[in-house]
Amino acid sequence: MTQENTEPVGTGAMNRVIWALRQAEQTLQTLKEQRLRPLGMAPAHYSLLISIHTHPGITGAELARRLTVTPQSVASLVARLADKGQLERRSHPRHRHVQELHLTDAGRQALHASDAVIAAIEHRITTRLGPDDTARFTATLGEVVDAVRDTQP
Repeated sequence: MTQENTEPVGTGAMNRVIWALRQAEQTLQTLKEQRLRPLGMAPAHYSLLISIHTHPGITGAELARRLTVTPQSVASLVARLADKGQLERRSHPRHRHVQELHLTDAGRQALHASDAVIAAIEHRITTRLGPDDTARFTATLGEVVDAVRDTQP
């Protein structure tokens, strides 16, 4: 028996924290895409390059875990950036079937240019929030991450 007059969700569903986070992420993602596109970059390229920069010699599997994406997604993106000459694969010194990832000079240049774009977006946000709210917001987002991680199996 169906109840036609019953609402599927409460009227406050659009005021949930999760919805606000989604809106913020979607808006931020769109802005990053728009600003990085003239550089021939996508946000995923930036994430990969900065991760390799901060962890030189990282493997594709480690990178996938760090970025919380599938190894197949990382492999595809690594191949694309290697074809552009922005990163190189090197054999692991002890495990010959494992490849380490390193930025090339072109990769460092691409990262430098794209990081300037990302830093400008960050500046826009932190200027609006101010230093105290920025610190509180960053801490609160850390709490959100911890809360979500605590619920994972």
